[in-house]
Formats: sequence, C-alpha cells, structure tokens
Amino acid sequence: MNWLLNNYIEVLGAVTGLIYLYLEIKQNIWLWPLGIATSAFYIYVFFTTKFYADMGLQVYYLVISFYGWWHWLYGGGSSKTDELPITKTSLKQWIYISLASVVLFVLMVFVLKNFTDSPVPYGDAFVTSLSITATWMLARKLIEQWWIWVVVNLVSLVLFIWKGLYPTSVLFFFYFTMAVVGYFEWKKEMLSEKLQVVRDK
Repeated sequence: MNWLLNNYIEVLGAVTGLIYLYLEIKQNIWLWPLGIATSAFYIYVFFTTKFYADMGLQVYYLVISFYGWWHWLYGGGSSKTDELPITKTSLKQWIYISLASVVLFVLMVFVLKNFTDSPVPYGDAFVTSLSITATWMLARKLIEQWWIWVVVNLVSLVLFIWKGLYPTSVLFFFYFTMAVVGYFEWKKEMLSEKLQVVRDK
C-alpha cells in the first residue's frame, strides 16, 4: 500500500497508457485526449527518475496529440468522410523519417552526455528519436509505425526494468506485444477499406 501511495502517479500513467494502446489499436479517436493525460503523468515520472529525453518526449506527445486529434478528424480528404484512412509509408516518407531519426538521435546524445546526468544517454536518445517519428506516423495513420513501436517498446522495457520502474515496465511489455497485434489489426482494416473503395466505384 505504501508503495502505491508513493508511486501513484506512475501507476495512473501506466493505466491510462494501457487504455490508450487499446484505443489506438481500435482506431478510436479518444486515444488522443487520453494520450494527453498519460503524457502529463509521465512528464513528472521521467523528471524525477532523470530520463530527461523521455520527459521531453512526453512534452512532444502533448503537442502532437492535438495535431493527431485534428488530422484523424479532418485529414481524410474523402468526399464521403473526412476520416483519415490507413496507408503504407512511401519511399519518400521513409527517407525523411530515417533522416529525422538519425539527426534527432545524434542531437539528443550530444545534449544528454554534455548537459545532463542521464545514466543511459544512448538508450534514452534511441528510444526518444524513434518515438518522435513513430508518433508522427501514427498521426498520419501510416501502418508501419507499429514495427517502429515494437523496437522502441522492447528497448524501453529493458531500460525501465534496469531503472526499477516496474509499473512502467509492465506497461511497456504490453506495448511491445500489442504493437504486433496492432499491426495485424490495422492491416486487416486497411484491406477492408480498400475493398470498400472498390465496391463503391
């Protein structure tokens, strides 16, 4: 009981994070406001445990959640609905995503090694840089974002176990396994959307 009282913010963040994951897989737009709440909890958690890049990432999540919320509502560009469809990542998008991830990683390693007391600058920077680009992909409903989350969540799981963040470790174990489930759920939905378009023609 004392442990729960001392770590209730982390527990709340883990619970809202699990609900967020479920809503993401189901493509439920309420994932975005819930994501805002989850990020607020984890800004505090990561600040107190010196995961500074992850803390900065949560601030980014707050901002992009508003963008994702809007884009899911109005980014579809369809004559029948404005809902954003699931799509594959183009070669041009992959080039931009890869370059952005590398630049972010290098910058974060430099900042973390020279201006913070982060105990895991490379791991923290790796997870954070990929998470930034993967969240942008989620906002655009690019299906391959799930495979990036598989890598991110596995590395994060190892880091959080090492740091003793056990509720967050449980959360990221579910994130890791459900990212695979999410990919196949979105793939099934994407094929269904394509068949519907064919029928409507």
